[in-house]
Amino acid sequence: MHISLKEAYYKILTNNYSDVIFRGVVVAVVVAILVGWFRKGCERRIKKGEIPGKLGVSFLGETFSFLAAANSTRGCYDFVKQRRIRHGNWFKTRILGHVHVFVPSTEGAKRVLASDHAAFNKRFLKSMADAVGKKSLLGVPQEIHQRIRRLLSDPFSMNSMSKFVPKFDLELCERLKRLENEGKSFRVLDFTTKVAFDGICEMLMSVRDYSTLRKLESDVDAVNEAMLSFPVMFPGTRYYRGMKARRRLMETFTKMISKRRSGEEAPADDFLQSLLERDSYPPEEKLDDQEILDNLLTLIIAGQSTTAAAIMWCVKFLDENKHVQHTLREEQLSILRKKPDGALLKYEDLASMSYASKVRENLNQTTYLFYIHTRAVVKETLRMANVLLWYPRVALQNCTIEGYEIKKGWNVNIDATQIHYDSTTYEEPYRFNPSRFDEMQKPYSYIPFGTGPRACLGINMAKVTMLVFLHRLTSGYT
Repeated sequence: MHISLKEAYYKILTNNYSDVIFRGVVVAVVVAILVGWFRKGCERRIKKGEIPGKLGVSFLGETFSFLAAANSTRGCYDFVKQRRIRHGNWFKTRILGHVHVFVPSTEGAKRVLASDHAAFNKRFLKSMADAVGKKSLLGVPQEIHQRIRRLLSDPFSMNSMSKFVPKFDLELCERLKRLENEGKSFRVLDFTTKVAFDGICEMLMSVRDYSTLRKLESDVDAVNEAMLSFPVMFPGTRYYRGMKARRRLMETFTKMISKRRSGEEAPADDFLQSLLERDSYPPEEKLDDQEILDNLLTLIIAGQSTTAAAIMWCVKFLDENKHVQHTLREEQLSILRKKPDGALLKYEDLASMSYASKVRENLNQTTYLFYIHTRAVVKETLRMANVLLWYPRVALQNCTIEGYEIKKGWNVNIDATQIHYDSTTYEEPYRFNPSRFDEMQKPYSYIPFGTGPRACLGINMAKVTMLVFLHRLTSGYT
């Protein structure tokens, strides 16, 4: 059969259009089905209270993405931010075999933190738990936690803080003076890390020898780095180095205890001695040796890194906000003028703002302004810096929070960072504005140290350290 060129072209053209039309119809049908499934999935998720997120494959889940962020310059919270962009404020993920739900609201924080011990308990990643030890205050169950917390409270009592403030002030003044005389520059975080570390070691164990402090600091740094690592004892890894460093620290602490008990080393007026003096007490009124060892390390880690980082951020914020810096300096200079030359600060100079209404009549106006405005600077720094990014808990039973279903055994992370930057709670949350604390804050909207029965034990020490540092820095230097 013969057809003309025109007929052939027409046939090809119509056949191609038929293919295009057919494919278009198929694509449209597929898209419609997918959209329908997606809408049904969304409706089902809302209806059943499911939390959006990606759990990934069994056990591993998104572990490698989390560790990659934690070990990068972005930091582990970048992992959270990226998932919040994808899934929304509430989301779930799986890390090292455990489902983690991130709770971003004051209502959620209240529901969880107010139910500590009853409906929730503390749980850390395996690497964190291994680093601080099985008998650390951070991870023990309720019945043990209450006893250990009570026996650890002495170093943070009013009496201990009264001894600590002038000692820390003297050491800080001497270090700043040496740097001034040498005309050397320094990195704030390096400086504050050593100051905070040496201060906590002296208070806990009366360790003052420079070489001993630096060896201890090196091992503590290795343990810190292992806390967010893949928990496999393979030579060369962060976890391996951290666990080796932990073993050395336990040996060092054990030798200290043995020397004191044998009389080889004279008793000291410190935290360790107060625990050893309870050796003859009933079991419920003392800590066993492993509890002492694990909690010495816990207190050092908690008292060093977070406080040092908070001071660093405070310096940064003050440098970027000159008007706050100038106001703070004038307040500190006013206090300095009223004290004898060379006099050290006392704990009374750093009276807590929460007692303002009770003690104001007993203090002069200058001192009152000091702890009003200086503590506001500290509070705003802790709000913005978020040195503790979130608070991990484990659900002890099935429950529902803000309509979202939480299953027993899931990790529930109270996202302090998200709460502190919530624009519905804080006006212009990314602006450093200490005066925002002139007004009472919404409950559970300010949780830099947590709250409830598991609130940070060293909250007063951290604040006191920051206040002393701010006084010396702003009253002595520009």
